[in-house]
Amino acid sequence: MQIAVLSDTHGHVGNTLEAVRLLESFEIGAVLHCGDIGSPAIPTLLSDWPTHYVLGNVDHDDARLREAIQLSGGTLHGRYCELVLETIRIAMLHGDDETLLRETIERGAFDLLCHGHTHRQARQQAGPTLVLNPGALYRARPHSLAVVDLPSLEVAVLEF
Repeated sequence: MQIAVLSDTHGHVGNTLEAVRLLESFEIGAVLHCGDIGSPAIPTLLSDWPTHYVLGNVDHDDARLREAIQLSGGTLHGRYCELVLETIRIAMLHGDDETLLRETIERGAFDLLCHGHTHRQARQQAGPTLVLNPGALYRARPHSLAVVDLPSLEVAVLEF
């Protein structure tokens, strides 16, 4: 199974459409959006895949965003999410709460931890946990997202 990990769309439809075009050449089984969704327009663009969302510091848990995610078939998890996909234990949060990010990494309870917020692509191994920031689809050069192969945790970074 391949999953797409993206973050910080900030409501930018054009960049999100470009990311969708890139993802169409992969066999994506799920999308993880690490927050700063920014607009109810974004979930519709990702509706071809089961998509899991967490809220970022620019997201307001308002009825419009929640409704757009629900109508697109996505799942809004609030500010933090734990999932198991293909036996891989995954944590997802935006990353603006540095204490929560650090504590989640230090727990060592996850195979993969996905976050955004910094608008910079990064990955590091922290004990048993691969910590992945896919970069950002807005206010970043280049714009980036990641495709992760499960269960191997091989990461391909896509840039445009």
